[in-house]
Amino acid sequence: MASLQLLLDQFKPSGEAELMWLKEVFSFIKQHIEPVLPGPASPDADDSLTGVCSDQLSVCVVKKIQENMSVTHTLPVSYRLVSVLELLSRQHLACVSNLSWSTNQQRVWAKEAELSLPGHRALPRVNLLLIGCLRVGRGGEWRLTDASGSVRCECLSPSPLWLHRLVFLPHWNYIHHGAPGRDQDQDQDQDQDQDQDQDQAGGHVELIGAPVLLCPGPEQGLAAVPGGGAELSGAVGVREAAGLLQNRTRGQRLSVCGQVGSVCPLLVVAGTAFFCFSLTDASHSLPVLVKDSSRLWWTQCVCVGQTVCVTALRVCVLRGWRGNNILCVTDQSEIHTNYTHTLEHTHTDSQLDTPPPHMMSHIDDDCKEAETELDAVQSAVRMKRSKVISYQGTVTDVVSEGAGLYVIDRKVGLCLAYQPSLRRTLRAGDSVELRHVHFLYRPCPDFPPSMLCTCLRSSLRVTAFSRVGGSSPDSGCPSDGALPRLLLEKNVDVSSYLWTCHLSSQLTHSLLPSVLKDQCVCVLSWKLMEFVWRRGGQRGRRDIYSEMLDKPHTCPLTQYSVDPAVHQYLSVSELSLSLQLDCWSSVSLSSLLPPGGSSLTSSQINTALAWSCRTLTSDPQTGDRLRQRPLLLVGVLELPSLTSEHALQLRDATGAVTCVVTQTSEEEEGAQRAAFNTAWIGCLVCVQQFTMVTERFIQSEFPSYQHLEQDKYITHKHCRVYLQFSLDHLHILSPSVTMVTHLRQRGEESESDVTGRKRGREEEERDSSHAASSSVTMTTGPVGGGFVSMVIRVEQKEGVAWRNIGGTLNRGEAGLILCFSVRAAVIGPMVSWGQDPKNRPMTDRETDKEKDNKVVLVFSGVSARWFPLLQPGCFYRLIAAGTQDPSVLIGCGLSGRSRVELHTDSTLQVQSDWRFHTLTRPLLPYTHRQARSPAVLTLSEVLDSRSELVCFQALVSDRISLNDRTSDSTDTHTGVRLTLSDESGRSLQVYLDLSHTPYSPGLLPGNTLLLSNFHRRLSRTGSVYCSSLPVSSITVTSLGDTSRARPSPAPMMHLGVWAGSRECRCVVAQVKGHMVCFLFLELQWSCSLCGSVYVQSCSSSQCPSSSSVFQSKAKVVIDDGTGEAHVWFSGALVRPLLGLAVSRWEGLQRALRVRGHIRVYSRGRSLVCDSDDALLHFLMCVCSSDAVCRQLSLTCRKHSKQRSEEVKRFSRGDRDFMTRMTHPLQLTCVHFSTD
Repeated sequence: MASLQLLLDQFKPSGEAELMWLKEVFSFIKQHIEPVLPGPASPDADDSLTGVCSDQLSVCVVKKIQENMSVTHTLPVSYRLVSVLELLSRQHLACVSNLSWSTNQQRVWAKEAELSLPGHRALPRVNLLLIGCLRVGRGGEWRLTDASGSVRCECLSPSPLWLHRLVFLPHWNYIHHGAPGRDQDQDQDQDQDQDQDQDQAGGHVELIGAPVLLCPGPEQGLAAVPGGGAELSGAVGVREAAGLLQNRTRGQRLSVCGQVGSVCPLLVVAGTAFFCFSLTDASHSLPVLVKDSSRLWWTQCVCVGQTVCVTALRVCVLRGWRGNNILCVTDQSEIHTNYTHTLEHTHTDSQLDTPPPHMMSHIDDDCKEAETELDAVQSAVRMKRSKVISYQGTVTDVVSEGAGLYVIDRKVGLCLAYQPSLRRTLRAGDSVELRHVHFLYRPCPDFPPSMLCTCLRSSLRVTAFSRVGGSSPDSGCPSDGALPRLLLEKNVDVSSYLWTCHLSSQLTHSLLPSVLKDQCVCVLSWKLMEFVWRRGGQRGRRDIYSEMLDKPHTCPLTQYSVDPAVHQYLSVSELSLSLQLDCWSSVSLSSLLPPGGSSLTSSQINTALAWSCRTLTSDPQTGDRLRQRPLLLVGVLELPSLTSEHALQLRDATGAVTCVVTQTSEEEEGAQRAAFNTAWIGCLVCVQQFTMVTERFIQSEFPSYQHLEQDKYITHKHCRVYLQFSLDHLHILSPSVTMVTHLRQRGEESESDVTGRKRGREEEERDSSHAASSSVTMTTGPVGGGFVSMVIRVEQKEGVAWRNIGGTLNRGEAGLILCFSVRAAVIGPMVSWGQDPKNRPMTDRETDKEKDNKVVLVFSGVSARWFPLLQPGCFYRLIAAGTQDPSVLIGCGLSGRSRVELHTDSTLQVQSDWRFHTLTRPLLPYTHRQARSPAVLTLSEVLDSRSELVCFQALVSDRISLNDRTSDSTDTHTGVRLTLSDESGRSLQVYLDLSHTPYSPGLLPGNTLLLSNFHRRLSRTGSVYCSSLPVSSITVTSLGDTSRARPSPAPMMHLGVWAGSRECRCVVAQVKGHMVCFLFLELQWSCSLCGSVYVQSCSSSQCPSSSSVFQSKAKVVIDDGTGEAHVWFSGALVRPLLGLAVSRWEGLQRALRVRGHIRVYSRGRSLVCDSDDALLHFLMCVCSSDAVCRQLSLTCRKHSKQRSEEVKRFSRGDRDFMTRMTHPLQLTCVHFSTD
């Protein structure tokens, strides 16, 4: 109590609050500070701390506190001393404490911090005081210690004089480690001491400014007393020490002074921690190795440009560094910073005055241009050399703590991955100083153009701690710390690493948590990088000693690749949204019209706008593009949901997109067919080569071409987005269980193909059931309930449609449910299994039945999702889970009367939890070795066939929308006319009724379709066409270049052969001939609505239209030497046929405005006119000119109805002659050119 009274007498408290505050200070020091003060016999004993009593120390503490206050006439009763244990255990938020602040100063400080980093909050202020001893912890870290524990202390410019001293911290930050990734320890030993446990559970302290030394201590001898100390007085310069380094003497100890040229990061190799720094003068550089565990704290005291003196160094040989000698720190070595003593043994006056390297605060153009470009490895890939610079700036964004990626000054990227992880991770707002850092320009297009990358020779020093809180926990992948470890193991190019880090952060949001677990994302990104970046062999291991010590400097960052065409990853939702937005913003309605659109009537315009399509390719070099770089997709292949377009889906955590999928046929080498292998369901795949399709649907009432810019005439519009790709272009990242079995059967299983096998039983369920939409509840059989299976071969598949079968799942109309049926041959008997056989090879007991039974499988509701993968001619194993009763797979027949034989197959209703697995190599009995698929006809065979129900395959050359439904915006497209063609040039029109079927994607020009169960019909003119039935099915079997789809070239025909041959049914052909004469020419201004003649207004009194269009048509005679033909021209073809320039054509239209229309007829071979009309005479002159009657090459369509021969009578004198006259061939010109 006497000691406490001495304290009270010294400061004379003015009130009860100050009295209690002084008592708390005295009690705190006695309880938490006195026990850690070293005794006289302690090896760390400091004379300044030995024998200090509580009252003296308390008086000293209070005086120092008062000296650091803004107001000195009172005591800071609002502040209290806090122990280390209380700080770590009770302070769960980052905070700041500054004893000298007033309230206004704190507000200004916080406002400045938040303005400098928008979106961040300044650290909250706490009134806490910290007192303790600064000591060295494990791995060279500095720790503030009191009797309750210790906390790691980060300092900006620590001095060796602070160690083992009792200090008071007037200004400090406390950063809590509660958020993942806030702190990473370098020491990985298994022995976790109490200090490390406290750090992991609490946080660390950031010391702002110098601490206040509570008790006076000895100053650094050499700095204070010139010439003092035997070792320091014998210090030599770098130049002299370099000579001694080459002549090694056993037992020799050197004291060397010089300027710090470089500081390498702290490394831990085989459990041994060490770091290197170099001392330089004007002409020499000496490496110094710090390996002694008691000297590792030097790494925080040494900084580039500082003058230091190091004592008791010995010369040793560093194994692994080409046998070169190096100076090594001993257990007697000491470091003296800010060394100013004059050397006695040097003859160079300026060797310690070497200016430090230039420090940059921004990246200028000279730095970008200074990069050296090497020869290109590939056509699009350039190799460049980095430039070594020094830089200082402020961290403005934390991209990924674990991956070591940051942004400085909002425009410069920083990569720390090529160094060991920092003990204190950087925070937004930290001011940093980088020495010997590599500048790279555009190493990765996903990061800022200017990148700074640190190697093992680079040094990073924090010059000012951040004033704001840490970054959000989702700043990167939760496990992105695995990426630097993979980088250390694989030693890949920095461009590849940056791309992988960006991909990992994107996959974290697009695949977690529904597709992958946290720990899989980084490994998955790395494997994907190795697949995409196929740049030859892997580089060798890093030589850490050469990287730190060699001159000239070489490291993995010396050279780097620049590839502007590296793949860009998009999530499924991002891709779909981009396509939908780009669908309407990138198109003008006039571009959707055919040539000569200005002459179309209102109905023609609205029909042409009803449907249009845009296709983009994933690779910009092969077609129209969505982005500048090739695109990359990652997702799980799934079966369609009830609300989808009944095709396969690619899904990630952000959404799903419909996919039209094909694969290479195993029977026909190189040929494509529809996807049939169910093993792909549940596979996590990477899609590189794909086509993006956007179909536009517009309901409009445009009165004329001039009104296309007015959106008010659009009553409704929407679009559909889907992908087209082949399974042969997919890369499996994580296979399903069935895919593993399939690859094993093909002998293609590899380590990279089965990375997802560790998903175990969870994956076994997902390979089938996960395909259902989240809105559909999938029921699975009880575990261990057994399985029953049978092998079938699909022979015929009907189309999927909405049908009224009394179901509960509907489309908004009672009783309508999606369903379809499949007729299949049963290969063998039903077999019971204890475990799910999936797609394992067939066993003998599944093929011991010779009778060929047929069954009709009925799919409805949830089970209808199997539609896209059940293909005729393929073999499947149908599995019913949760039972071992074979009767569940026995279909029911129809009951009939006595003596009545039924010729119908049994019917089996497929349940929602049944599974189908493709058998690619089934063991077949003799009767089933030849798969009996339905006969697929060619288009020519369909045209020549007499069958009413046909199945054929052909190429789509054109598509037209027929009608739209206005009552439901989701089902506006209900009628389609497809024009199909083959290699011979023959074509066939197919009419589809989509009113009761899910929308069928992939019906695009350029794709090849398989049409099953279509009705072949004859029109009234005798033309063959096909129409869909409720049982009709359409399958996309081959994907073409839909962006540039054109029908195959029409065959060349002679007019005489084309007109006279009844066997030739060619509809479109090319003709070369001479234009003999005009038979008819009509030019007219027509009403855009009703088509009547339009002069000043519509000639029809009932039409309210005020818009008109200019229309033209002509009929000419073409002769090719074998016969004549009458060819019709219309629209945009008339002007070039007449040989008129655009200006004259427009003048002709203006002249015709007054009269509305004009017609020119022929009389024999001459154009005649009974009128004196100047315009009419002009047209007659044009039509009869030699420039118009010329040689032409035409592509024509033959009229479906040709007039037959007729008998005509001629009179010659008094005699009559009867003869048969053949009418000329009637053609319509589609395209022509002048020879």
